[in-house]
Amino acid sequence: MKIKDFGVEIWMNLYENNCKYNLAETCVESIKVGELLDMAGIKDSFYDELLEMKLTYGDIEGSVALRNEICKLYKTVKPENISVTHGAIGANALSIMTLVEPGDRVISVLPTYQQHYSIPESIGAEVKILPLKFENEFLPDLEELKKLVNDNTKLICINNPNNPSGSVMDEKMLKEIVEIAKRVDAYVICDEAYRGLTHEGDSFTTSIADLYEKGISTASMSKTFSMAGIRLGWIAGPEELIKRINTQRDYHVISVGMIDDRLATIALQNKEKILERNLKIVRENAKLLDDWVKNEPLITYVKPKGGTTAFLKYDIDMPSEELCLKLLKETGVMLLPGSALDTEGFLRIGYCNGFEVEKAGMEKMTEFFKQF
Repeated sequence: MKIKDFGVEIWMNLYENNCKYNLAETCVESIKVGELLDMAGIKDSFYDELLEMKLTYGDIEGSVALRNEICKLYKTVKPENISVTHGAIGANALSIMTLVEPGDRVISVLPTYQQHYSIPESIGAEVKILPLKFENEFLPDLEELKKLVNDNTKLICINNPNNPSGSVMDEKMLKEIVEIAKRVDAYVICDEAYRGLTHEGDSFTTSIADLYEKGISTASMSKTFSMAGIRLGWIAGPEELIKRINTQRDYHVISVGMIDDRLATIALQNKEKILERNLKIVRENAKLLDDWVKNEPLITYVKPKGGTTAFLKYDIDMPSEELCLKLLKETGVMLLPGSALDTEGFLRIGYCNGFEVEKAGMEKMTEFFKQF
C-alpha cells in the first residue's frame, strides 16, 4: 500500500522536542496523573489497585466500565455502539479501512486531519475534496457538497470542531449534511476529537452519532481531556459496523493497555472537573490569541469557536514551511505550516499549551513579524 507522507505528524516529530515555545501543540495543557487522582479522590487507593493489576490483554473492545462512561458523552449511544481504539487516529483509520473499498467515492473537507483523505486514496477510492474557505468562515458549502455526492459515494468525512480552524458546525448544518448523505445511503464520519471544547454555551457540539443511523463519531482522551499520553480513543457508530470494525481491529489493535483503560475510566467519571479546568484554559487563552491577532497587521483569522487551534492567514510573500522554519530558528517558536495541511498561505497555532508559554511565544512572534 502506498500512502502520502503524513504532513502534520512528520512536522511535529521533527520539531516539537526542539523548540522553546511550542505553539503547535493541539492538546489542552496535559494533566498529571497525580492531578487526575486528586480530582477523583483516590490517590492512595489507586496505587494499591495498580500494584495488584495483572497485566493481561484485558477487555479487547474496551472495559465495560469505560464504554459505559463513553456512552454518557452521547444521547443515544449504547456500549454495543462503542469500540475502544489507540487514540482518535486509530478510530479514524479503523473506520475508514473497514468501510472503504477501491472505486468508492469518498468526500472529505479540507483543511482537516489528513487521514480522512489520504487513507481512502491509498485504498484506491475516488477522493473528492470539499474546500473549507476563509471567506466562508471555514464552514462547508453544502451546495458544493451536493454536487460532489453521487450514487457511488460510500463516505463523507467531516471534522467538528474543525482542526485547524476552530470552526463549529451547528446542529442545523449537521442535519443538512445527514440529509445529503441519506440520498445516496452514505456513511458520515465526524472526527470529534475536540468535541467538548466549544468556547461559548454548551461546550459539547451535537454528535453525528446521535443524528444519523450511519453516523460515526471518532474521539479520544487527548484534546478535550488532556490525556494524549494514554493513547486512547473510540469509535461510536452503528452496531453492525462496530462488529465489522472489531474484526478489522484484530489485525491492528487487539486491545488498549489496561492501565490506560483504567485511567480513562477515572477521567470520564470525573469529567466535570476536567472540563471545568480545561474550558477555563481554552477560553482565557482564546482571548489572549484574539488580542494578539487584533494587534498584528500581517495576520488575520477566522476567530475559532471551538477546539484549541486557529488558522492564521499571513500577508508575507513566503511559503508557510519556510516561514515556520525561519520563525523557529530565530525565536524558538514552533507553529505548523499550512502546507502540512495541504493549505498554503496559513499557519496553524495551538493556543492552549499553558498561558505563560502562549503569551511568551506571541510576544516573540510580534518582534519577529516586524522585519517584514
